[in-house]
Amino acid sequence: MTTPAPFYLDCDTGIDDALALAYLLASPFADVVGIGTVSGNVSAAAGARNTLDLLALAGSSHVPVAVGAHDPLAGSFAGGAPWVHGENGIGGVTLTTAAASVESESAAEMLVRLARLYPGSLKVLAIGPLTNIAEALRLEPTLPSLVESVTVMGGAALAPGNITPVAEANIWYDPEAAALVLAAHWDVTLVPLDVTMASVLEESHRQELLLSSAPVPRALGEMLGYYFRFYEGIYGRPCSAMHDPLAAALAVGAVKAAVAPVVRAAVDTSDGPGRGQTICDLRGLYAGYPPVAGARCRVVLSLEEDFAPHLVETLLGVGLSPTAPLASAGSVA
Repeated sequence: MTTPAPFYLDCDTGIDDALALAYLLASPFADVVGIGTVSGNVSAAAGARNTLDLLALAGSSHVPVAVGAHDPLAGSFAGGAPWVHGENGIGGVTLTTAAASVESESAAEMLVRLARLYPGSLKVLAIGPLTNIAEALRLEPTLPSLVESVTVMGGAALAPGNITPVAEANIWYDPEAAALVLAAHWDVTLVPLDVTMASVLEESHRQELLLSSAPVPRALGEMLGYYFRFYEGIYGRPCSAMHDPLAAALAVGAVKAAVAPVVRAAVDTSDGPGRGQTICDLRGLYAGYPPVAGARCRVVLSLEEDFAPHLVETLLGVGLSPTAPLASAGSVA
């Protein structure tokens, strides 16, 4: 029998975060023991609202949610990405308001508490800006020795950025925090745009979700309609990248990387055109990426197989328990 690992999820719940959360809830390899929110796609407070409502829709209101940092370590929250995720962060889909409320502790405090509660076994999945993780490192300098693994959706190693020519959104929103996280004494798996932009969810997959008898897959299918319209301008057809759910699947070990060298990585925190760039030393490419002394960042560059079928199959299993509420989602016309 599979024993699920305890997971702390740090997110900025927009559409692909919603997919990742649903994926974790359905995965037999994950036990989500806490969720923290951070400003990114939406504000940390709005992300917490979306997270609570999604948990209720999935019959998982027992999972605690803590609001994290509103502003990055340097500067102020930029206002989110409504052109990508909609004004409410979930594509304009309206979910029934959950009865549960957020925890009194901050997201950073939650992460530290859970790391102490599950020493050596807690897995951290960060799919938004890394402000909360950096603040947790400041609260508990021994945090790297307490967690089992850290997986980050962020960065662009060889691929172009999606906010600037070189910077990916999660890193660019708080480069100072990302720099601290990558410099800490723990092993990090980085899931960058190189692999997430190459992993595409198609309209046929969205239709499968919309036809589900369960409320969560249907709601996700409706959210994806908004997301697809944004990505149509990038791919030339209605589809989307699978940023956050792919990071979740790699974190639980359900999908395998084909190329994922362990290298030295850093983040540009300057104020120039390189701000937010994830600088991964991939010079070992030509020798098949031999081991690098002192390297701690595993950079996923490609997968062994197409991720979309596994994602859809897993999402179709969300909320099928008899305890799941019958609340439905309504999409924007």
